[in-house]
Amino acid sequence: MTDVDLVVDFLNTVDHDAHTDVLSDPDAWRRWLADRGLADGAADAGAVRTALRAAVGDPVDASAEPEDAAVPVTVELSAGGAPRLAAADVAGAVLAAASRLAVLGQWARVKICPADDCRWAFYDRSRNHSRTWCSMQVCGNREKARTWRSARR
Repeated sequence: MTDVDLVVDFLNTVDHDAHTDVLSDPDAWRRWLADRGLADGAADAGAVRTALRAAVGDPVDASAEPEDAAVPVTVELSAGGAPRLAAADVAGAVLAAASRLAVLGQWARVKICPADDCRWAFYDRSRNHSRTWCSMQVCGNREKARTWRSARR
């Protein structure tokens, strides 16, 4: 799993459209962790998710003034290998992945869909980094239709 996939999947453990939250369902959370080969940890995953969602521009999470999120992450250097960030639990793994994205200049490409009924996290793969909607076929189309109907009135 890539850093982008891990971070976006973690941010999307809350689905505002379906009103579900993987973190509040112990069975779903265990399955989510197992599917990614991660361990739950002492850090509050909800606080980490809220802080990360606010950091990428989720207006609801940003207005909640999230707490700082800090988890232990180490740098490992194996014989003949390159240094790598390592963590013992999900919060550390996600923050290590987010840190790698930031170092590579890719953090700004992680965005939150501005549609109030969506707010899905996505990675902007457009050439000029201008993508706004998680999906042009769904959220973007809905917004364009609203704008068109409003202009027609």
